[in-house]
Amino acid sequence: APMMQSRRIGILGGMFDPIHSGHLDVGAAAQRMLDLTQVLVLPSNLPPHRPQPVASSHHRFAMAALAVAGRPGWRAVDLELRGAERSYTSDTLRHFHASGYRPSDLFFIAGADAFLEIATWKDYPALFDLAHFAVVARPGVPVAELPAQLPDLAGRMEMVRLEQAPSAHTSTGPVLSEPLILRRFDRLRVVPSPVEGRRARDERESNGTLIFLIDAATADVSSTAIRQARHEHRSIAGLVPPSVEQHIEQHDLYETPTPAADSSTGSRGAKAGRLHGQD
Repeated sequence: APMMQSRRIGILGGMFDPIHSGHLDVGAAAQRMLDLTQVLVLPSNLPPHRPQPVASSHHRFAMAALAVAGRPGWRAVDLELRGAERSYTSDTLRHFHASGYRPSDLFFIAGADAFLEIATWKDYPALFDLAHFAVVARPGVPVAELPAQLPDLAGRMEMVRLEQAPSAHTSTGPVLSEPLILRRFDRLRVVPSPVEGRRARDERESNGTLIFLIDAATADVSSTAIRQARHEHRSIAGLVPPSVEQHIEQHDLYETPTPAADSSTGSRGAKAGRLHGQD
């Protein structure tokens, strides 16, 4: 296929056991604030000898496909489910490079809670050269605190906010501010503020990929809580899209208290480096 002049591809990954409103809110915030042309939803994989997700790969992909249906630019992709290997973010991003995408085309989307564990991911910190990262606030984890919590990465971080002024929307879409994002054919260019430190400027100039911090409201829900609700025969209406709720009910998913690979009682190391590991 011919190369597009401008493309901003969001990659939203996780076990999605099941996919829920919090996942969708994170992806939607990144799409809106960074003007992403696509959001690809990639259910991640664990090899057969590891503790498995409660729902099969088939069901997790089916629920992801149902969740994205009708969302412009969104698509469920089974890239991580085709082999028997564990999914790693860095490997996935390199797969996209091999398919003709540049690091500047890619925006790996993560919740702020998962991003706090980024130092445990495979190929840290080199994976930040493979794509932009779009980190979205989660309940109890505001992105404004991330530079202090992850000081080694602070030089790459940029807050992205929508202007509040009535003139904030133009014929081409919302005007992004702090930093000002200028749309050019094939890249995002960040205009640094006059008070920005020399270290941050030097780091930006040496590498074009950034960590965008997005302050947005996202649903306070987790896959663990949804599975627990199902086991206790409580409604999950509103926690997942109606089509996903219907799929779960039709196939009697999560009715037994089977431990899951992303369970909060499991080892943090077990999910290190997985496609963003968000529950």
